[in-house]
Amino acid sequence: MDIPMILRPGAVRVLGATSSKKRLMHELGDIAHAVYGVDAQAAVEALQERESLGPTGVGHGVALPHARLHDIDRVVGVLILLEKPINFDAVDRQPVDLAFALFAPKDAGVEHLKALALVSRTLRDAQLCAKLRANPDPVTLYTILTEAQSMLAA
Repeated sequence: MDIPMILRPGAVRVLGATSSKKRLMHELGDIAHAVYGVDAQAAVEALQERESLGPTGVGHGVALPHARLHDIDRVVGVLILLEKPINFDAVDRQPVDLAFALFAPKDAGVEHLKALALVSRTLRDAQLCAKLRANPDPVTLYTILTEAQSMLAA
């Protein structure tokens, strides 16, 4: 599994003003709907339900919200870079400006976990995150992510 398998270039966005965690969840659902045909409302509800189990802000300004959905047949992702960080109840209490959401089929099992591990491992790299934050262009962000993942695999 690699980043291009789960993330389409059109699912990478830069947002100037997102006021809250709830609003970010709606943005993630809207993008998932536009790019992958996911039911936006179901996506938002599933993200919020998962978040109620414990925050997915993993620290260092990164959040990995994820949810399982009916009516999708593979794991897909959405990446948002926020120009203005928001409170996300992250484990380190730092605001979040990078959110990589994953949506998996209800019965995805190990594929969901593999995708989550891949994204987590990729965004754990502080230099990579610094590059992402310094390049607020969706095409460039996608390129940085896919090239970084290739480097990690080598």
